[in-house]
Amino acid sequence: MARLKEQYKKEIVPALVKQFEYKNLMAVPRLVKISVNMGLGEAVANAKVLDIAADEIASICGQRPVVTRAKKSIAAFKLRQGMPIGASVTLRGDRMYEFFDRLVNVALPRVRDFRGVPTRSFDGRGNFTLGLRDQLIFPEIDFAKADKARGMNITIVTTAKTDQEARELLGQLGMPFTK
Repeated sequence: MARLKEQYKKEIVPALVKQFEYKNLMAVPRLVKISVNMGLGEAVANAKVLDIAADEIASICGQRPVVTRAKKSIAAFKLRQGMPIGASVTLRGDRMYEFFDRLVNVALPRVRDFRGVPTRSFDGRGNFTLGLRDQLIFPEIDFAKADKARGMNITIVTTAKTDQEARELLGQLGMPFTK
């Protein structure tokens, strides 16, 4: 079992029950899934970019990504329906907890001039989305092999009903929010 999952069960659940006074343990918010998405607009011109990005996401997440395709044709971007334009991974269970642990404890401290994660990135229903500017903050990516810095979106889906509950859950799990 993942280290963070054990910490959640032993320390964080009792703390959240005490703080929010839940009557039932199943009402305590928990992580459902983490979605990692990398949009690759330059894949329209160069298809090899998609393979490189898919390998990078696979090494970061430990799971092979799904290639996402364009839903509509857009002439201004020279994009046709069905062309591959991104890669996406959905993590659940132990992989999700291990990825979250690496994100919080290893990757985010490597961001240059890092002052914390903004608290305004919640969607109103307890889900949190974080945008990263480059994939090189993850130690799994070899700096010499990376041809270009590519950004990615990380969405953390929780069962929290409100943003305050989700903020407290992620804060207890170690997410470094700005003060």
